[in-house]
Amino acid sequence: MDDMYGSDVLGAGWRERGAVHVATVEAERELVVEVAVDGFCGAVTRVQGGTVELEDFHGRKRLFPLGGGFMIDGKPVRLIPPAPTKQATKRTASGSVAVADQRARTALPSRILVEGKHDAELVEKVWGADLRVEGVAVEFLQGLDKLEELLASEPPNATRRYGVLVDHLVPGSKESRIADAIMRGPHGRHLKIVGHPFIDVWQCVTPKTLGITRWPEIPRGTDWKTGICKAFGWPYETQGDTGRAWQFILSKVNSYRDLEPTLLGRVEELIDFVTAD
Repeated sequence: MDDMYGSDVLGAGWRERGAVHVATVEAERELVVEVAVDGFCGAVTRVQGGTVELEDFHGRKRLFPLGGGFMIDGKPVRLIPPAPTKQATKRTASGSVAVADQRARTALPSRILVEGKHDAELVEKVWGADLRVEGVAVEFLQGLDKLEELLASEPPNATRRYGVLVDHLVPGSKESRIADAIMRGPHGRHLKIVGHPFIDVWQCVTPKTLGITRWPEIPRGTDWKTGICKAFGWPYETQGDTGRAWQFILSKVNSYRDLEPTLLGRVEELIDFVTAD
């Protein structure tokens, strides 16, 4: 007669009989899992220090310990850290290949000049790593009309070239007339003046980066930065207000992809000019 319970209930493997098999799954980025205890469902965004971060459809993020307690397609799984992959090529914010363990060079006599503090901060955020490797300093002029004074006191030469980045450099503008006059002068050979077409460097940040469709149109006669702050509903009455507005805008910039191509090409052009042999 057959024994439906088996000949030895305490024989080898008795503990595993009837147990639910739990698969082990690597917590790779974008993997969608459900938390068994409360039903929270989200995609893996980060694995660090024995925890996994999940983000749900509404953008809410929560941390959970790796291990059991998760489900995929209704089946229990155990999450483990993803296997190490071949390290990707690291790049700077400008898109250049990052140089590992590279100390900043002593600054060259040549330099890049920009019209204001905000311009300098934007160039530093995106191209700073590249400029330190090349040994190029960025200084601000506080206006293109200050350039002739600088050139007279510290004239450029074959070993000290100046690259100048100008706002609103379009045909017929005041900036264009000043730049043309300076380039026709005695220092033009060791000087390069380029610019972008926008009224202010703020506009060099793409609207998409700020989550808008386009920059607001500001009427003539209205201070442009003040008008922008008003249009966005930001405080605008003091210099500190516009400074904080710029810091918010700058915080949205992570790489060259967040900037207009008309600025990207001009900055790269200046870097090539001041570093050329």
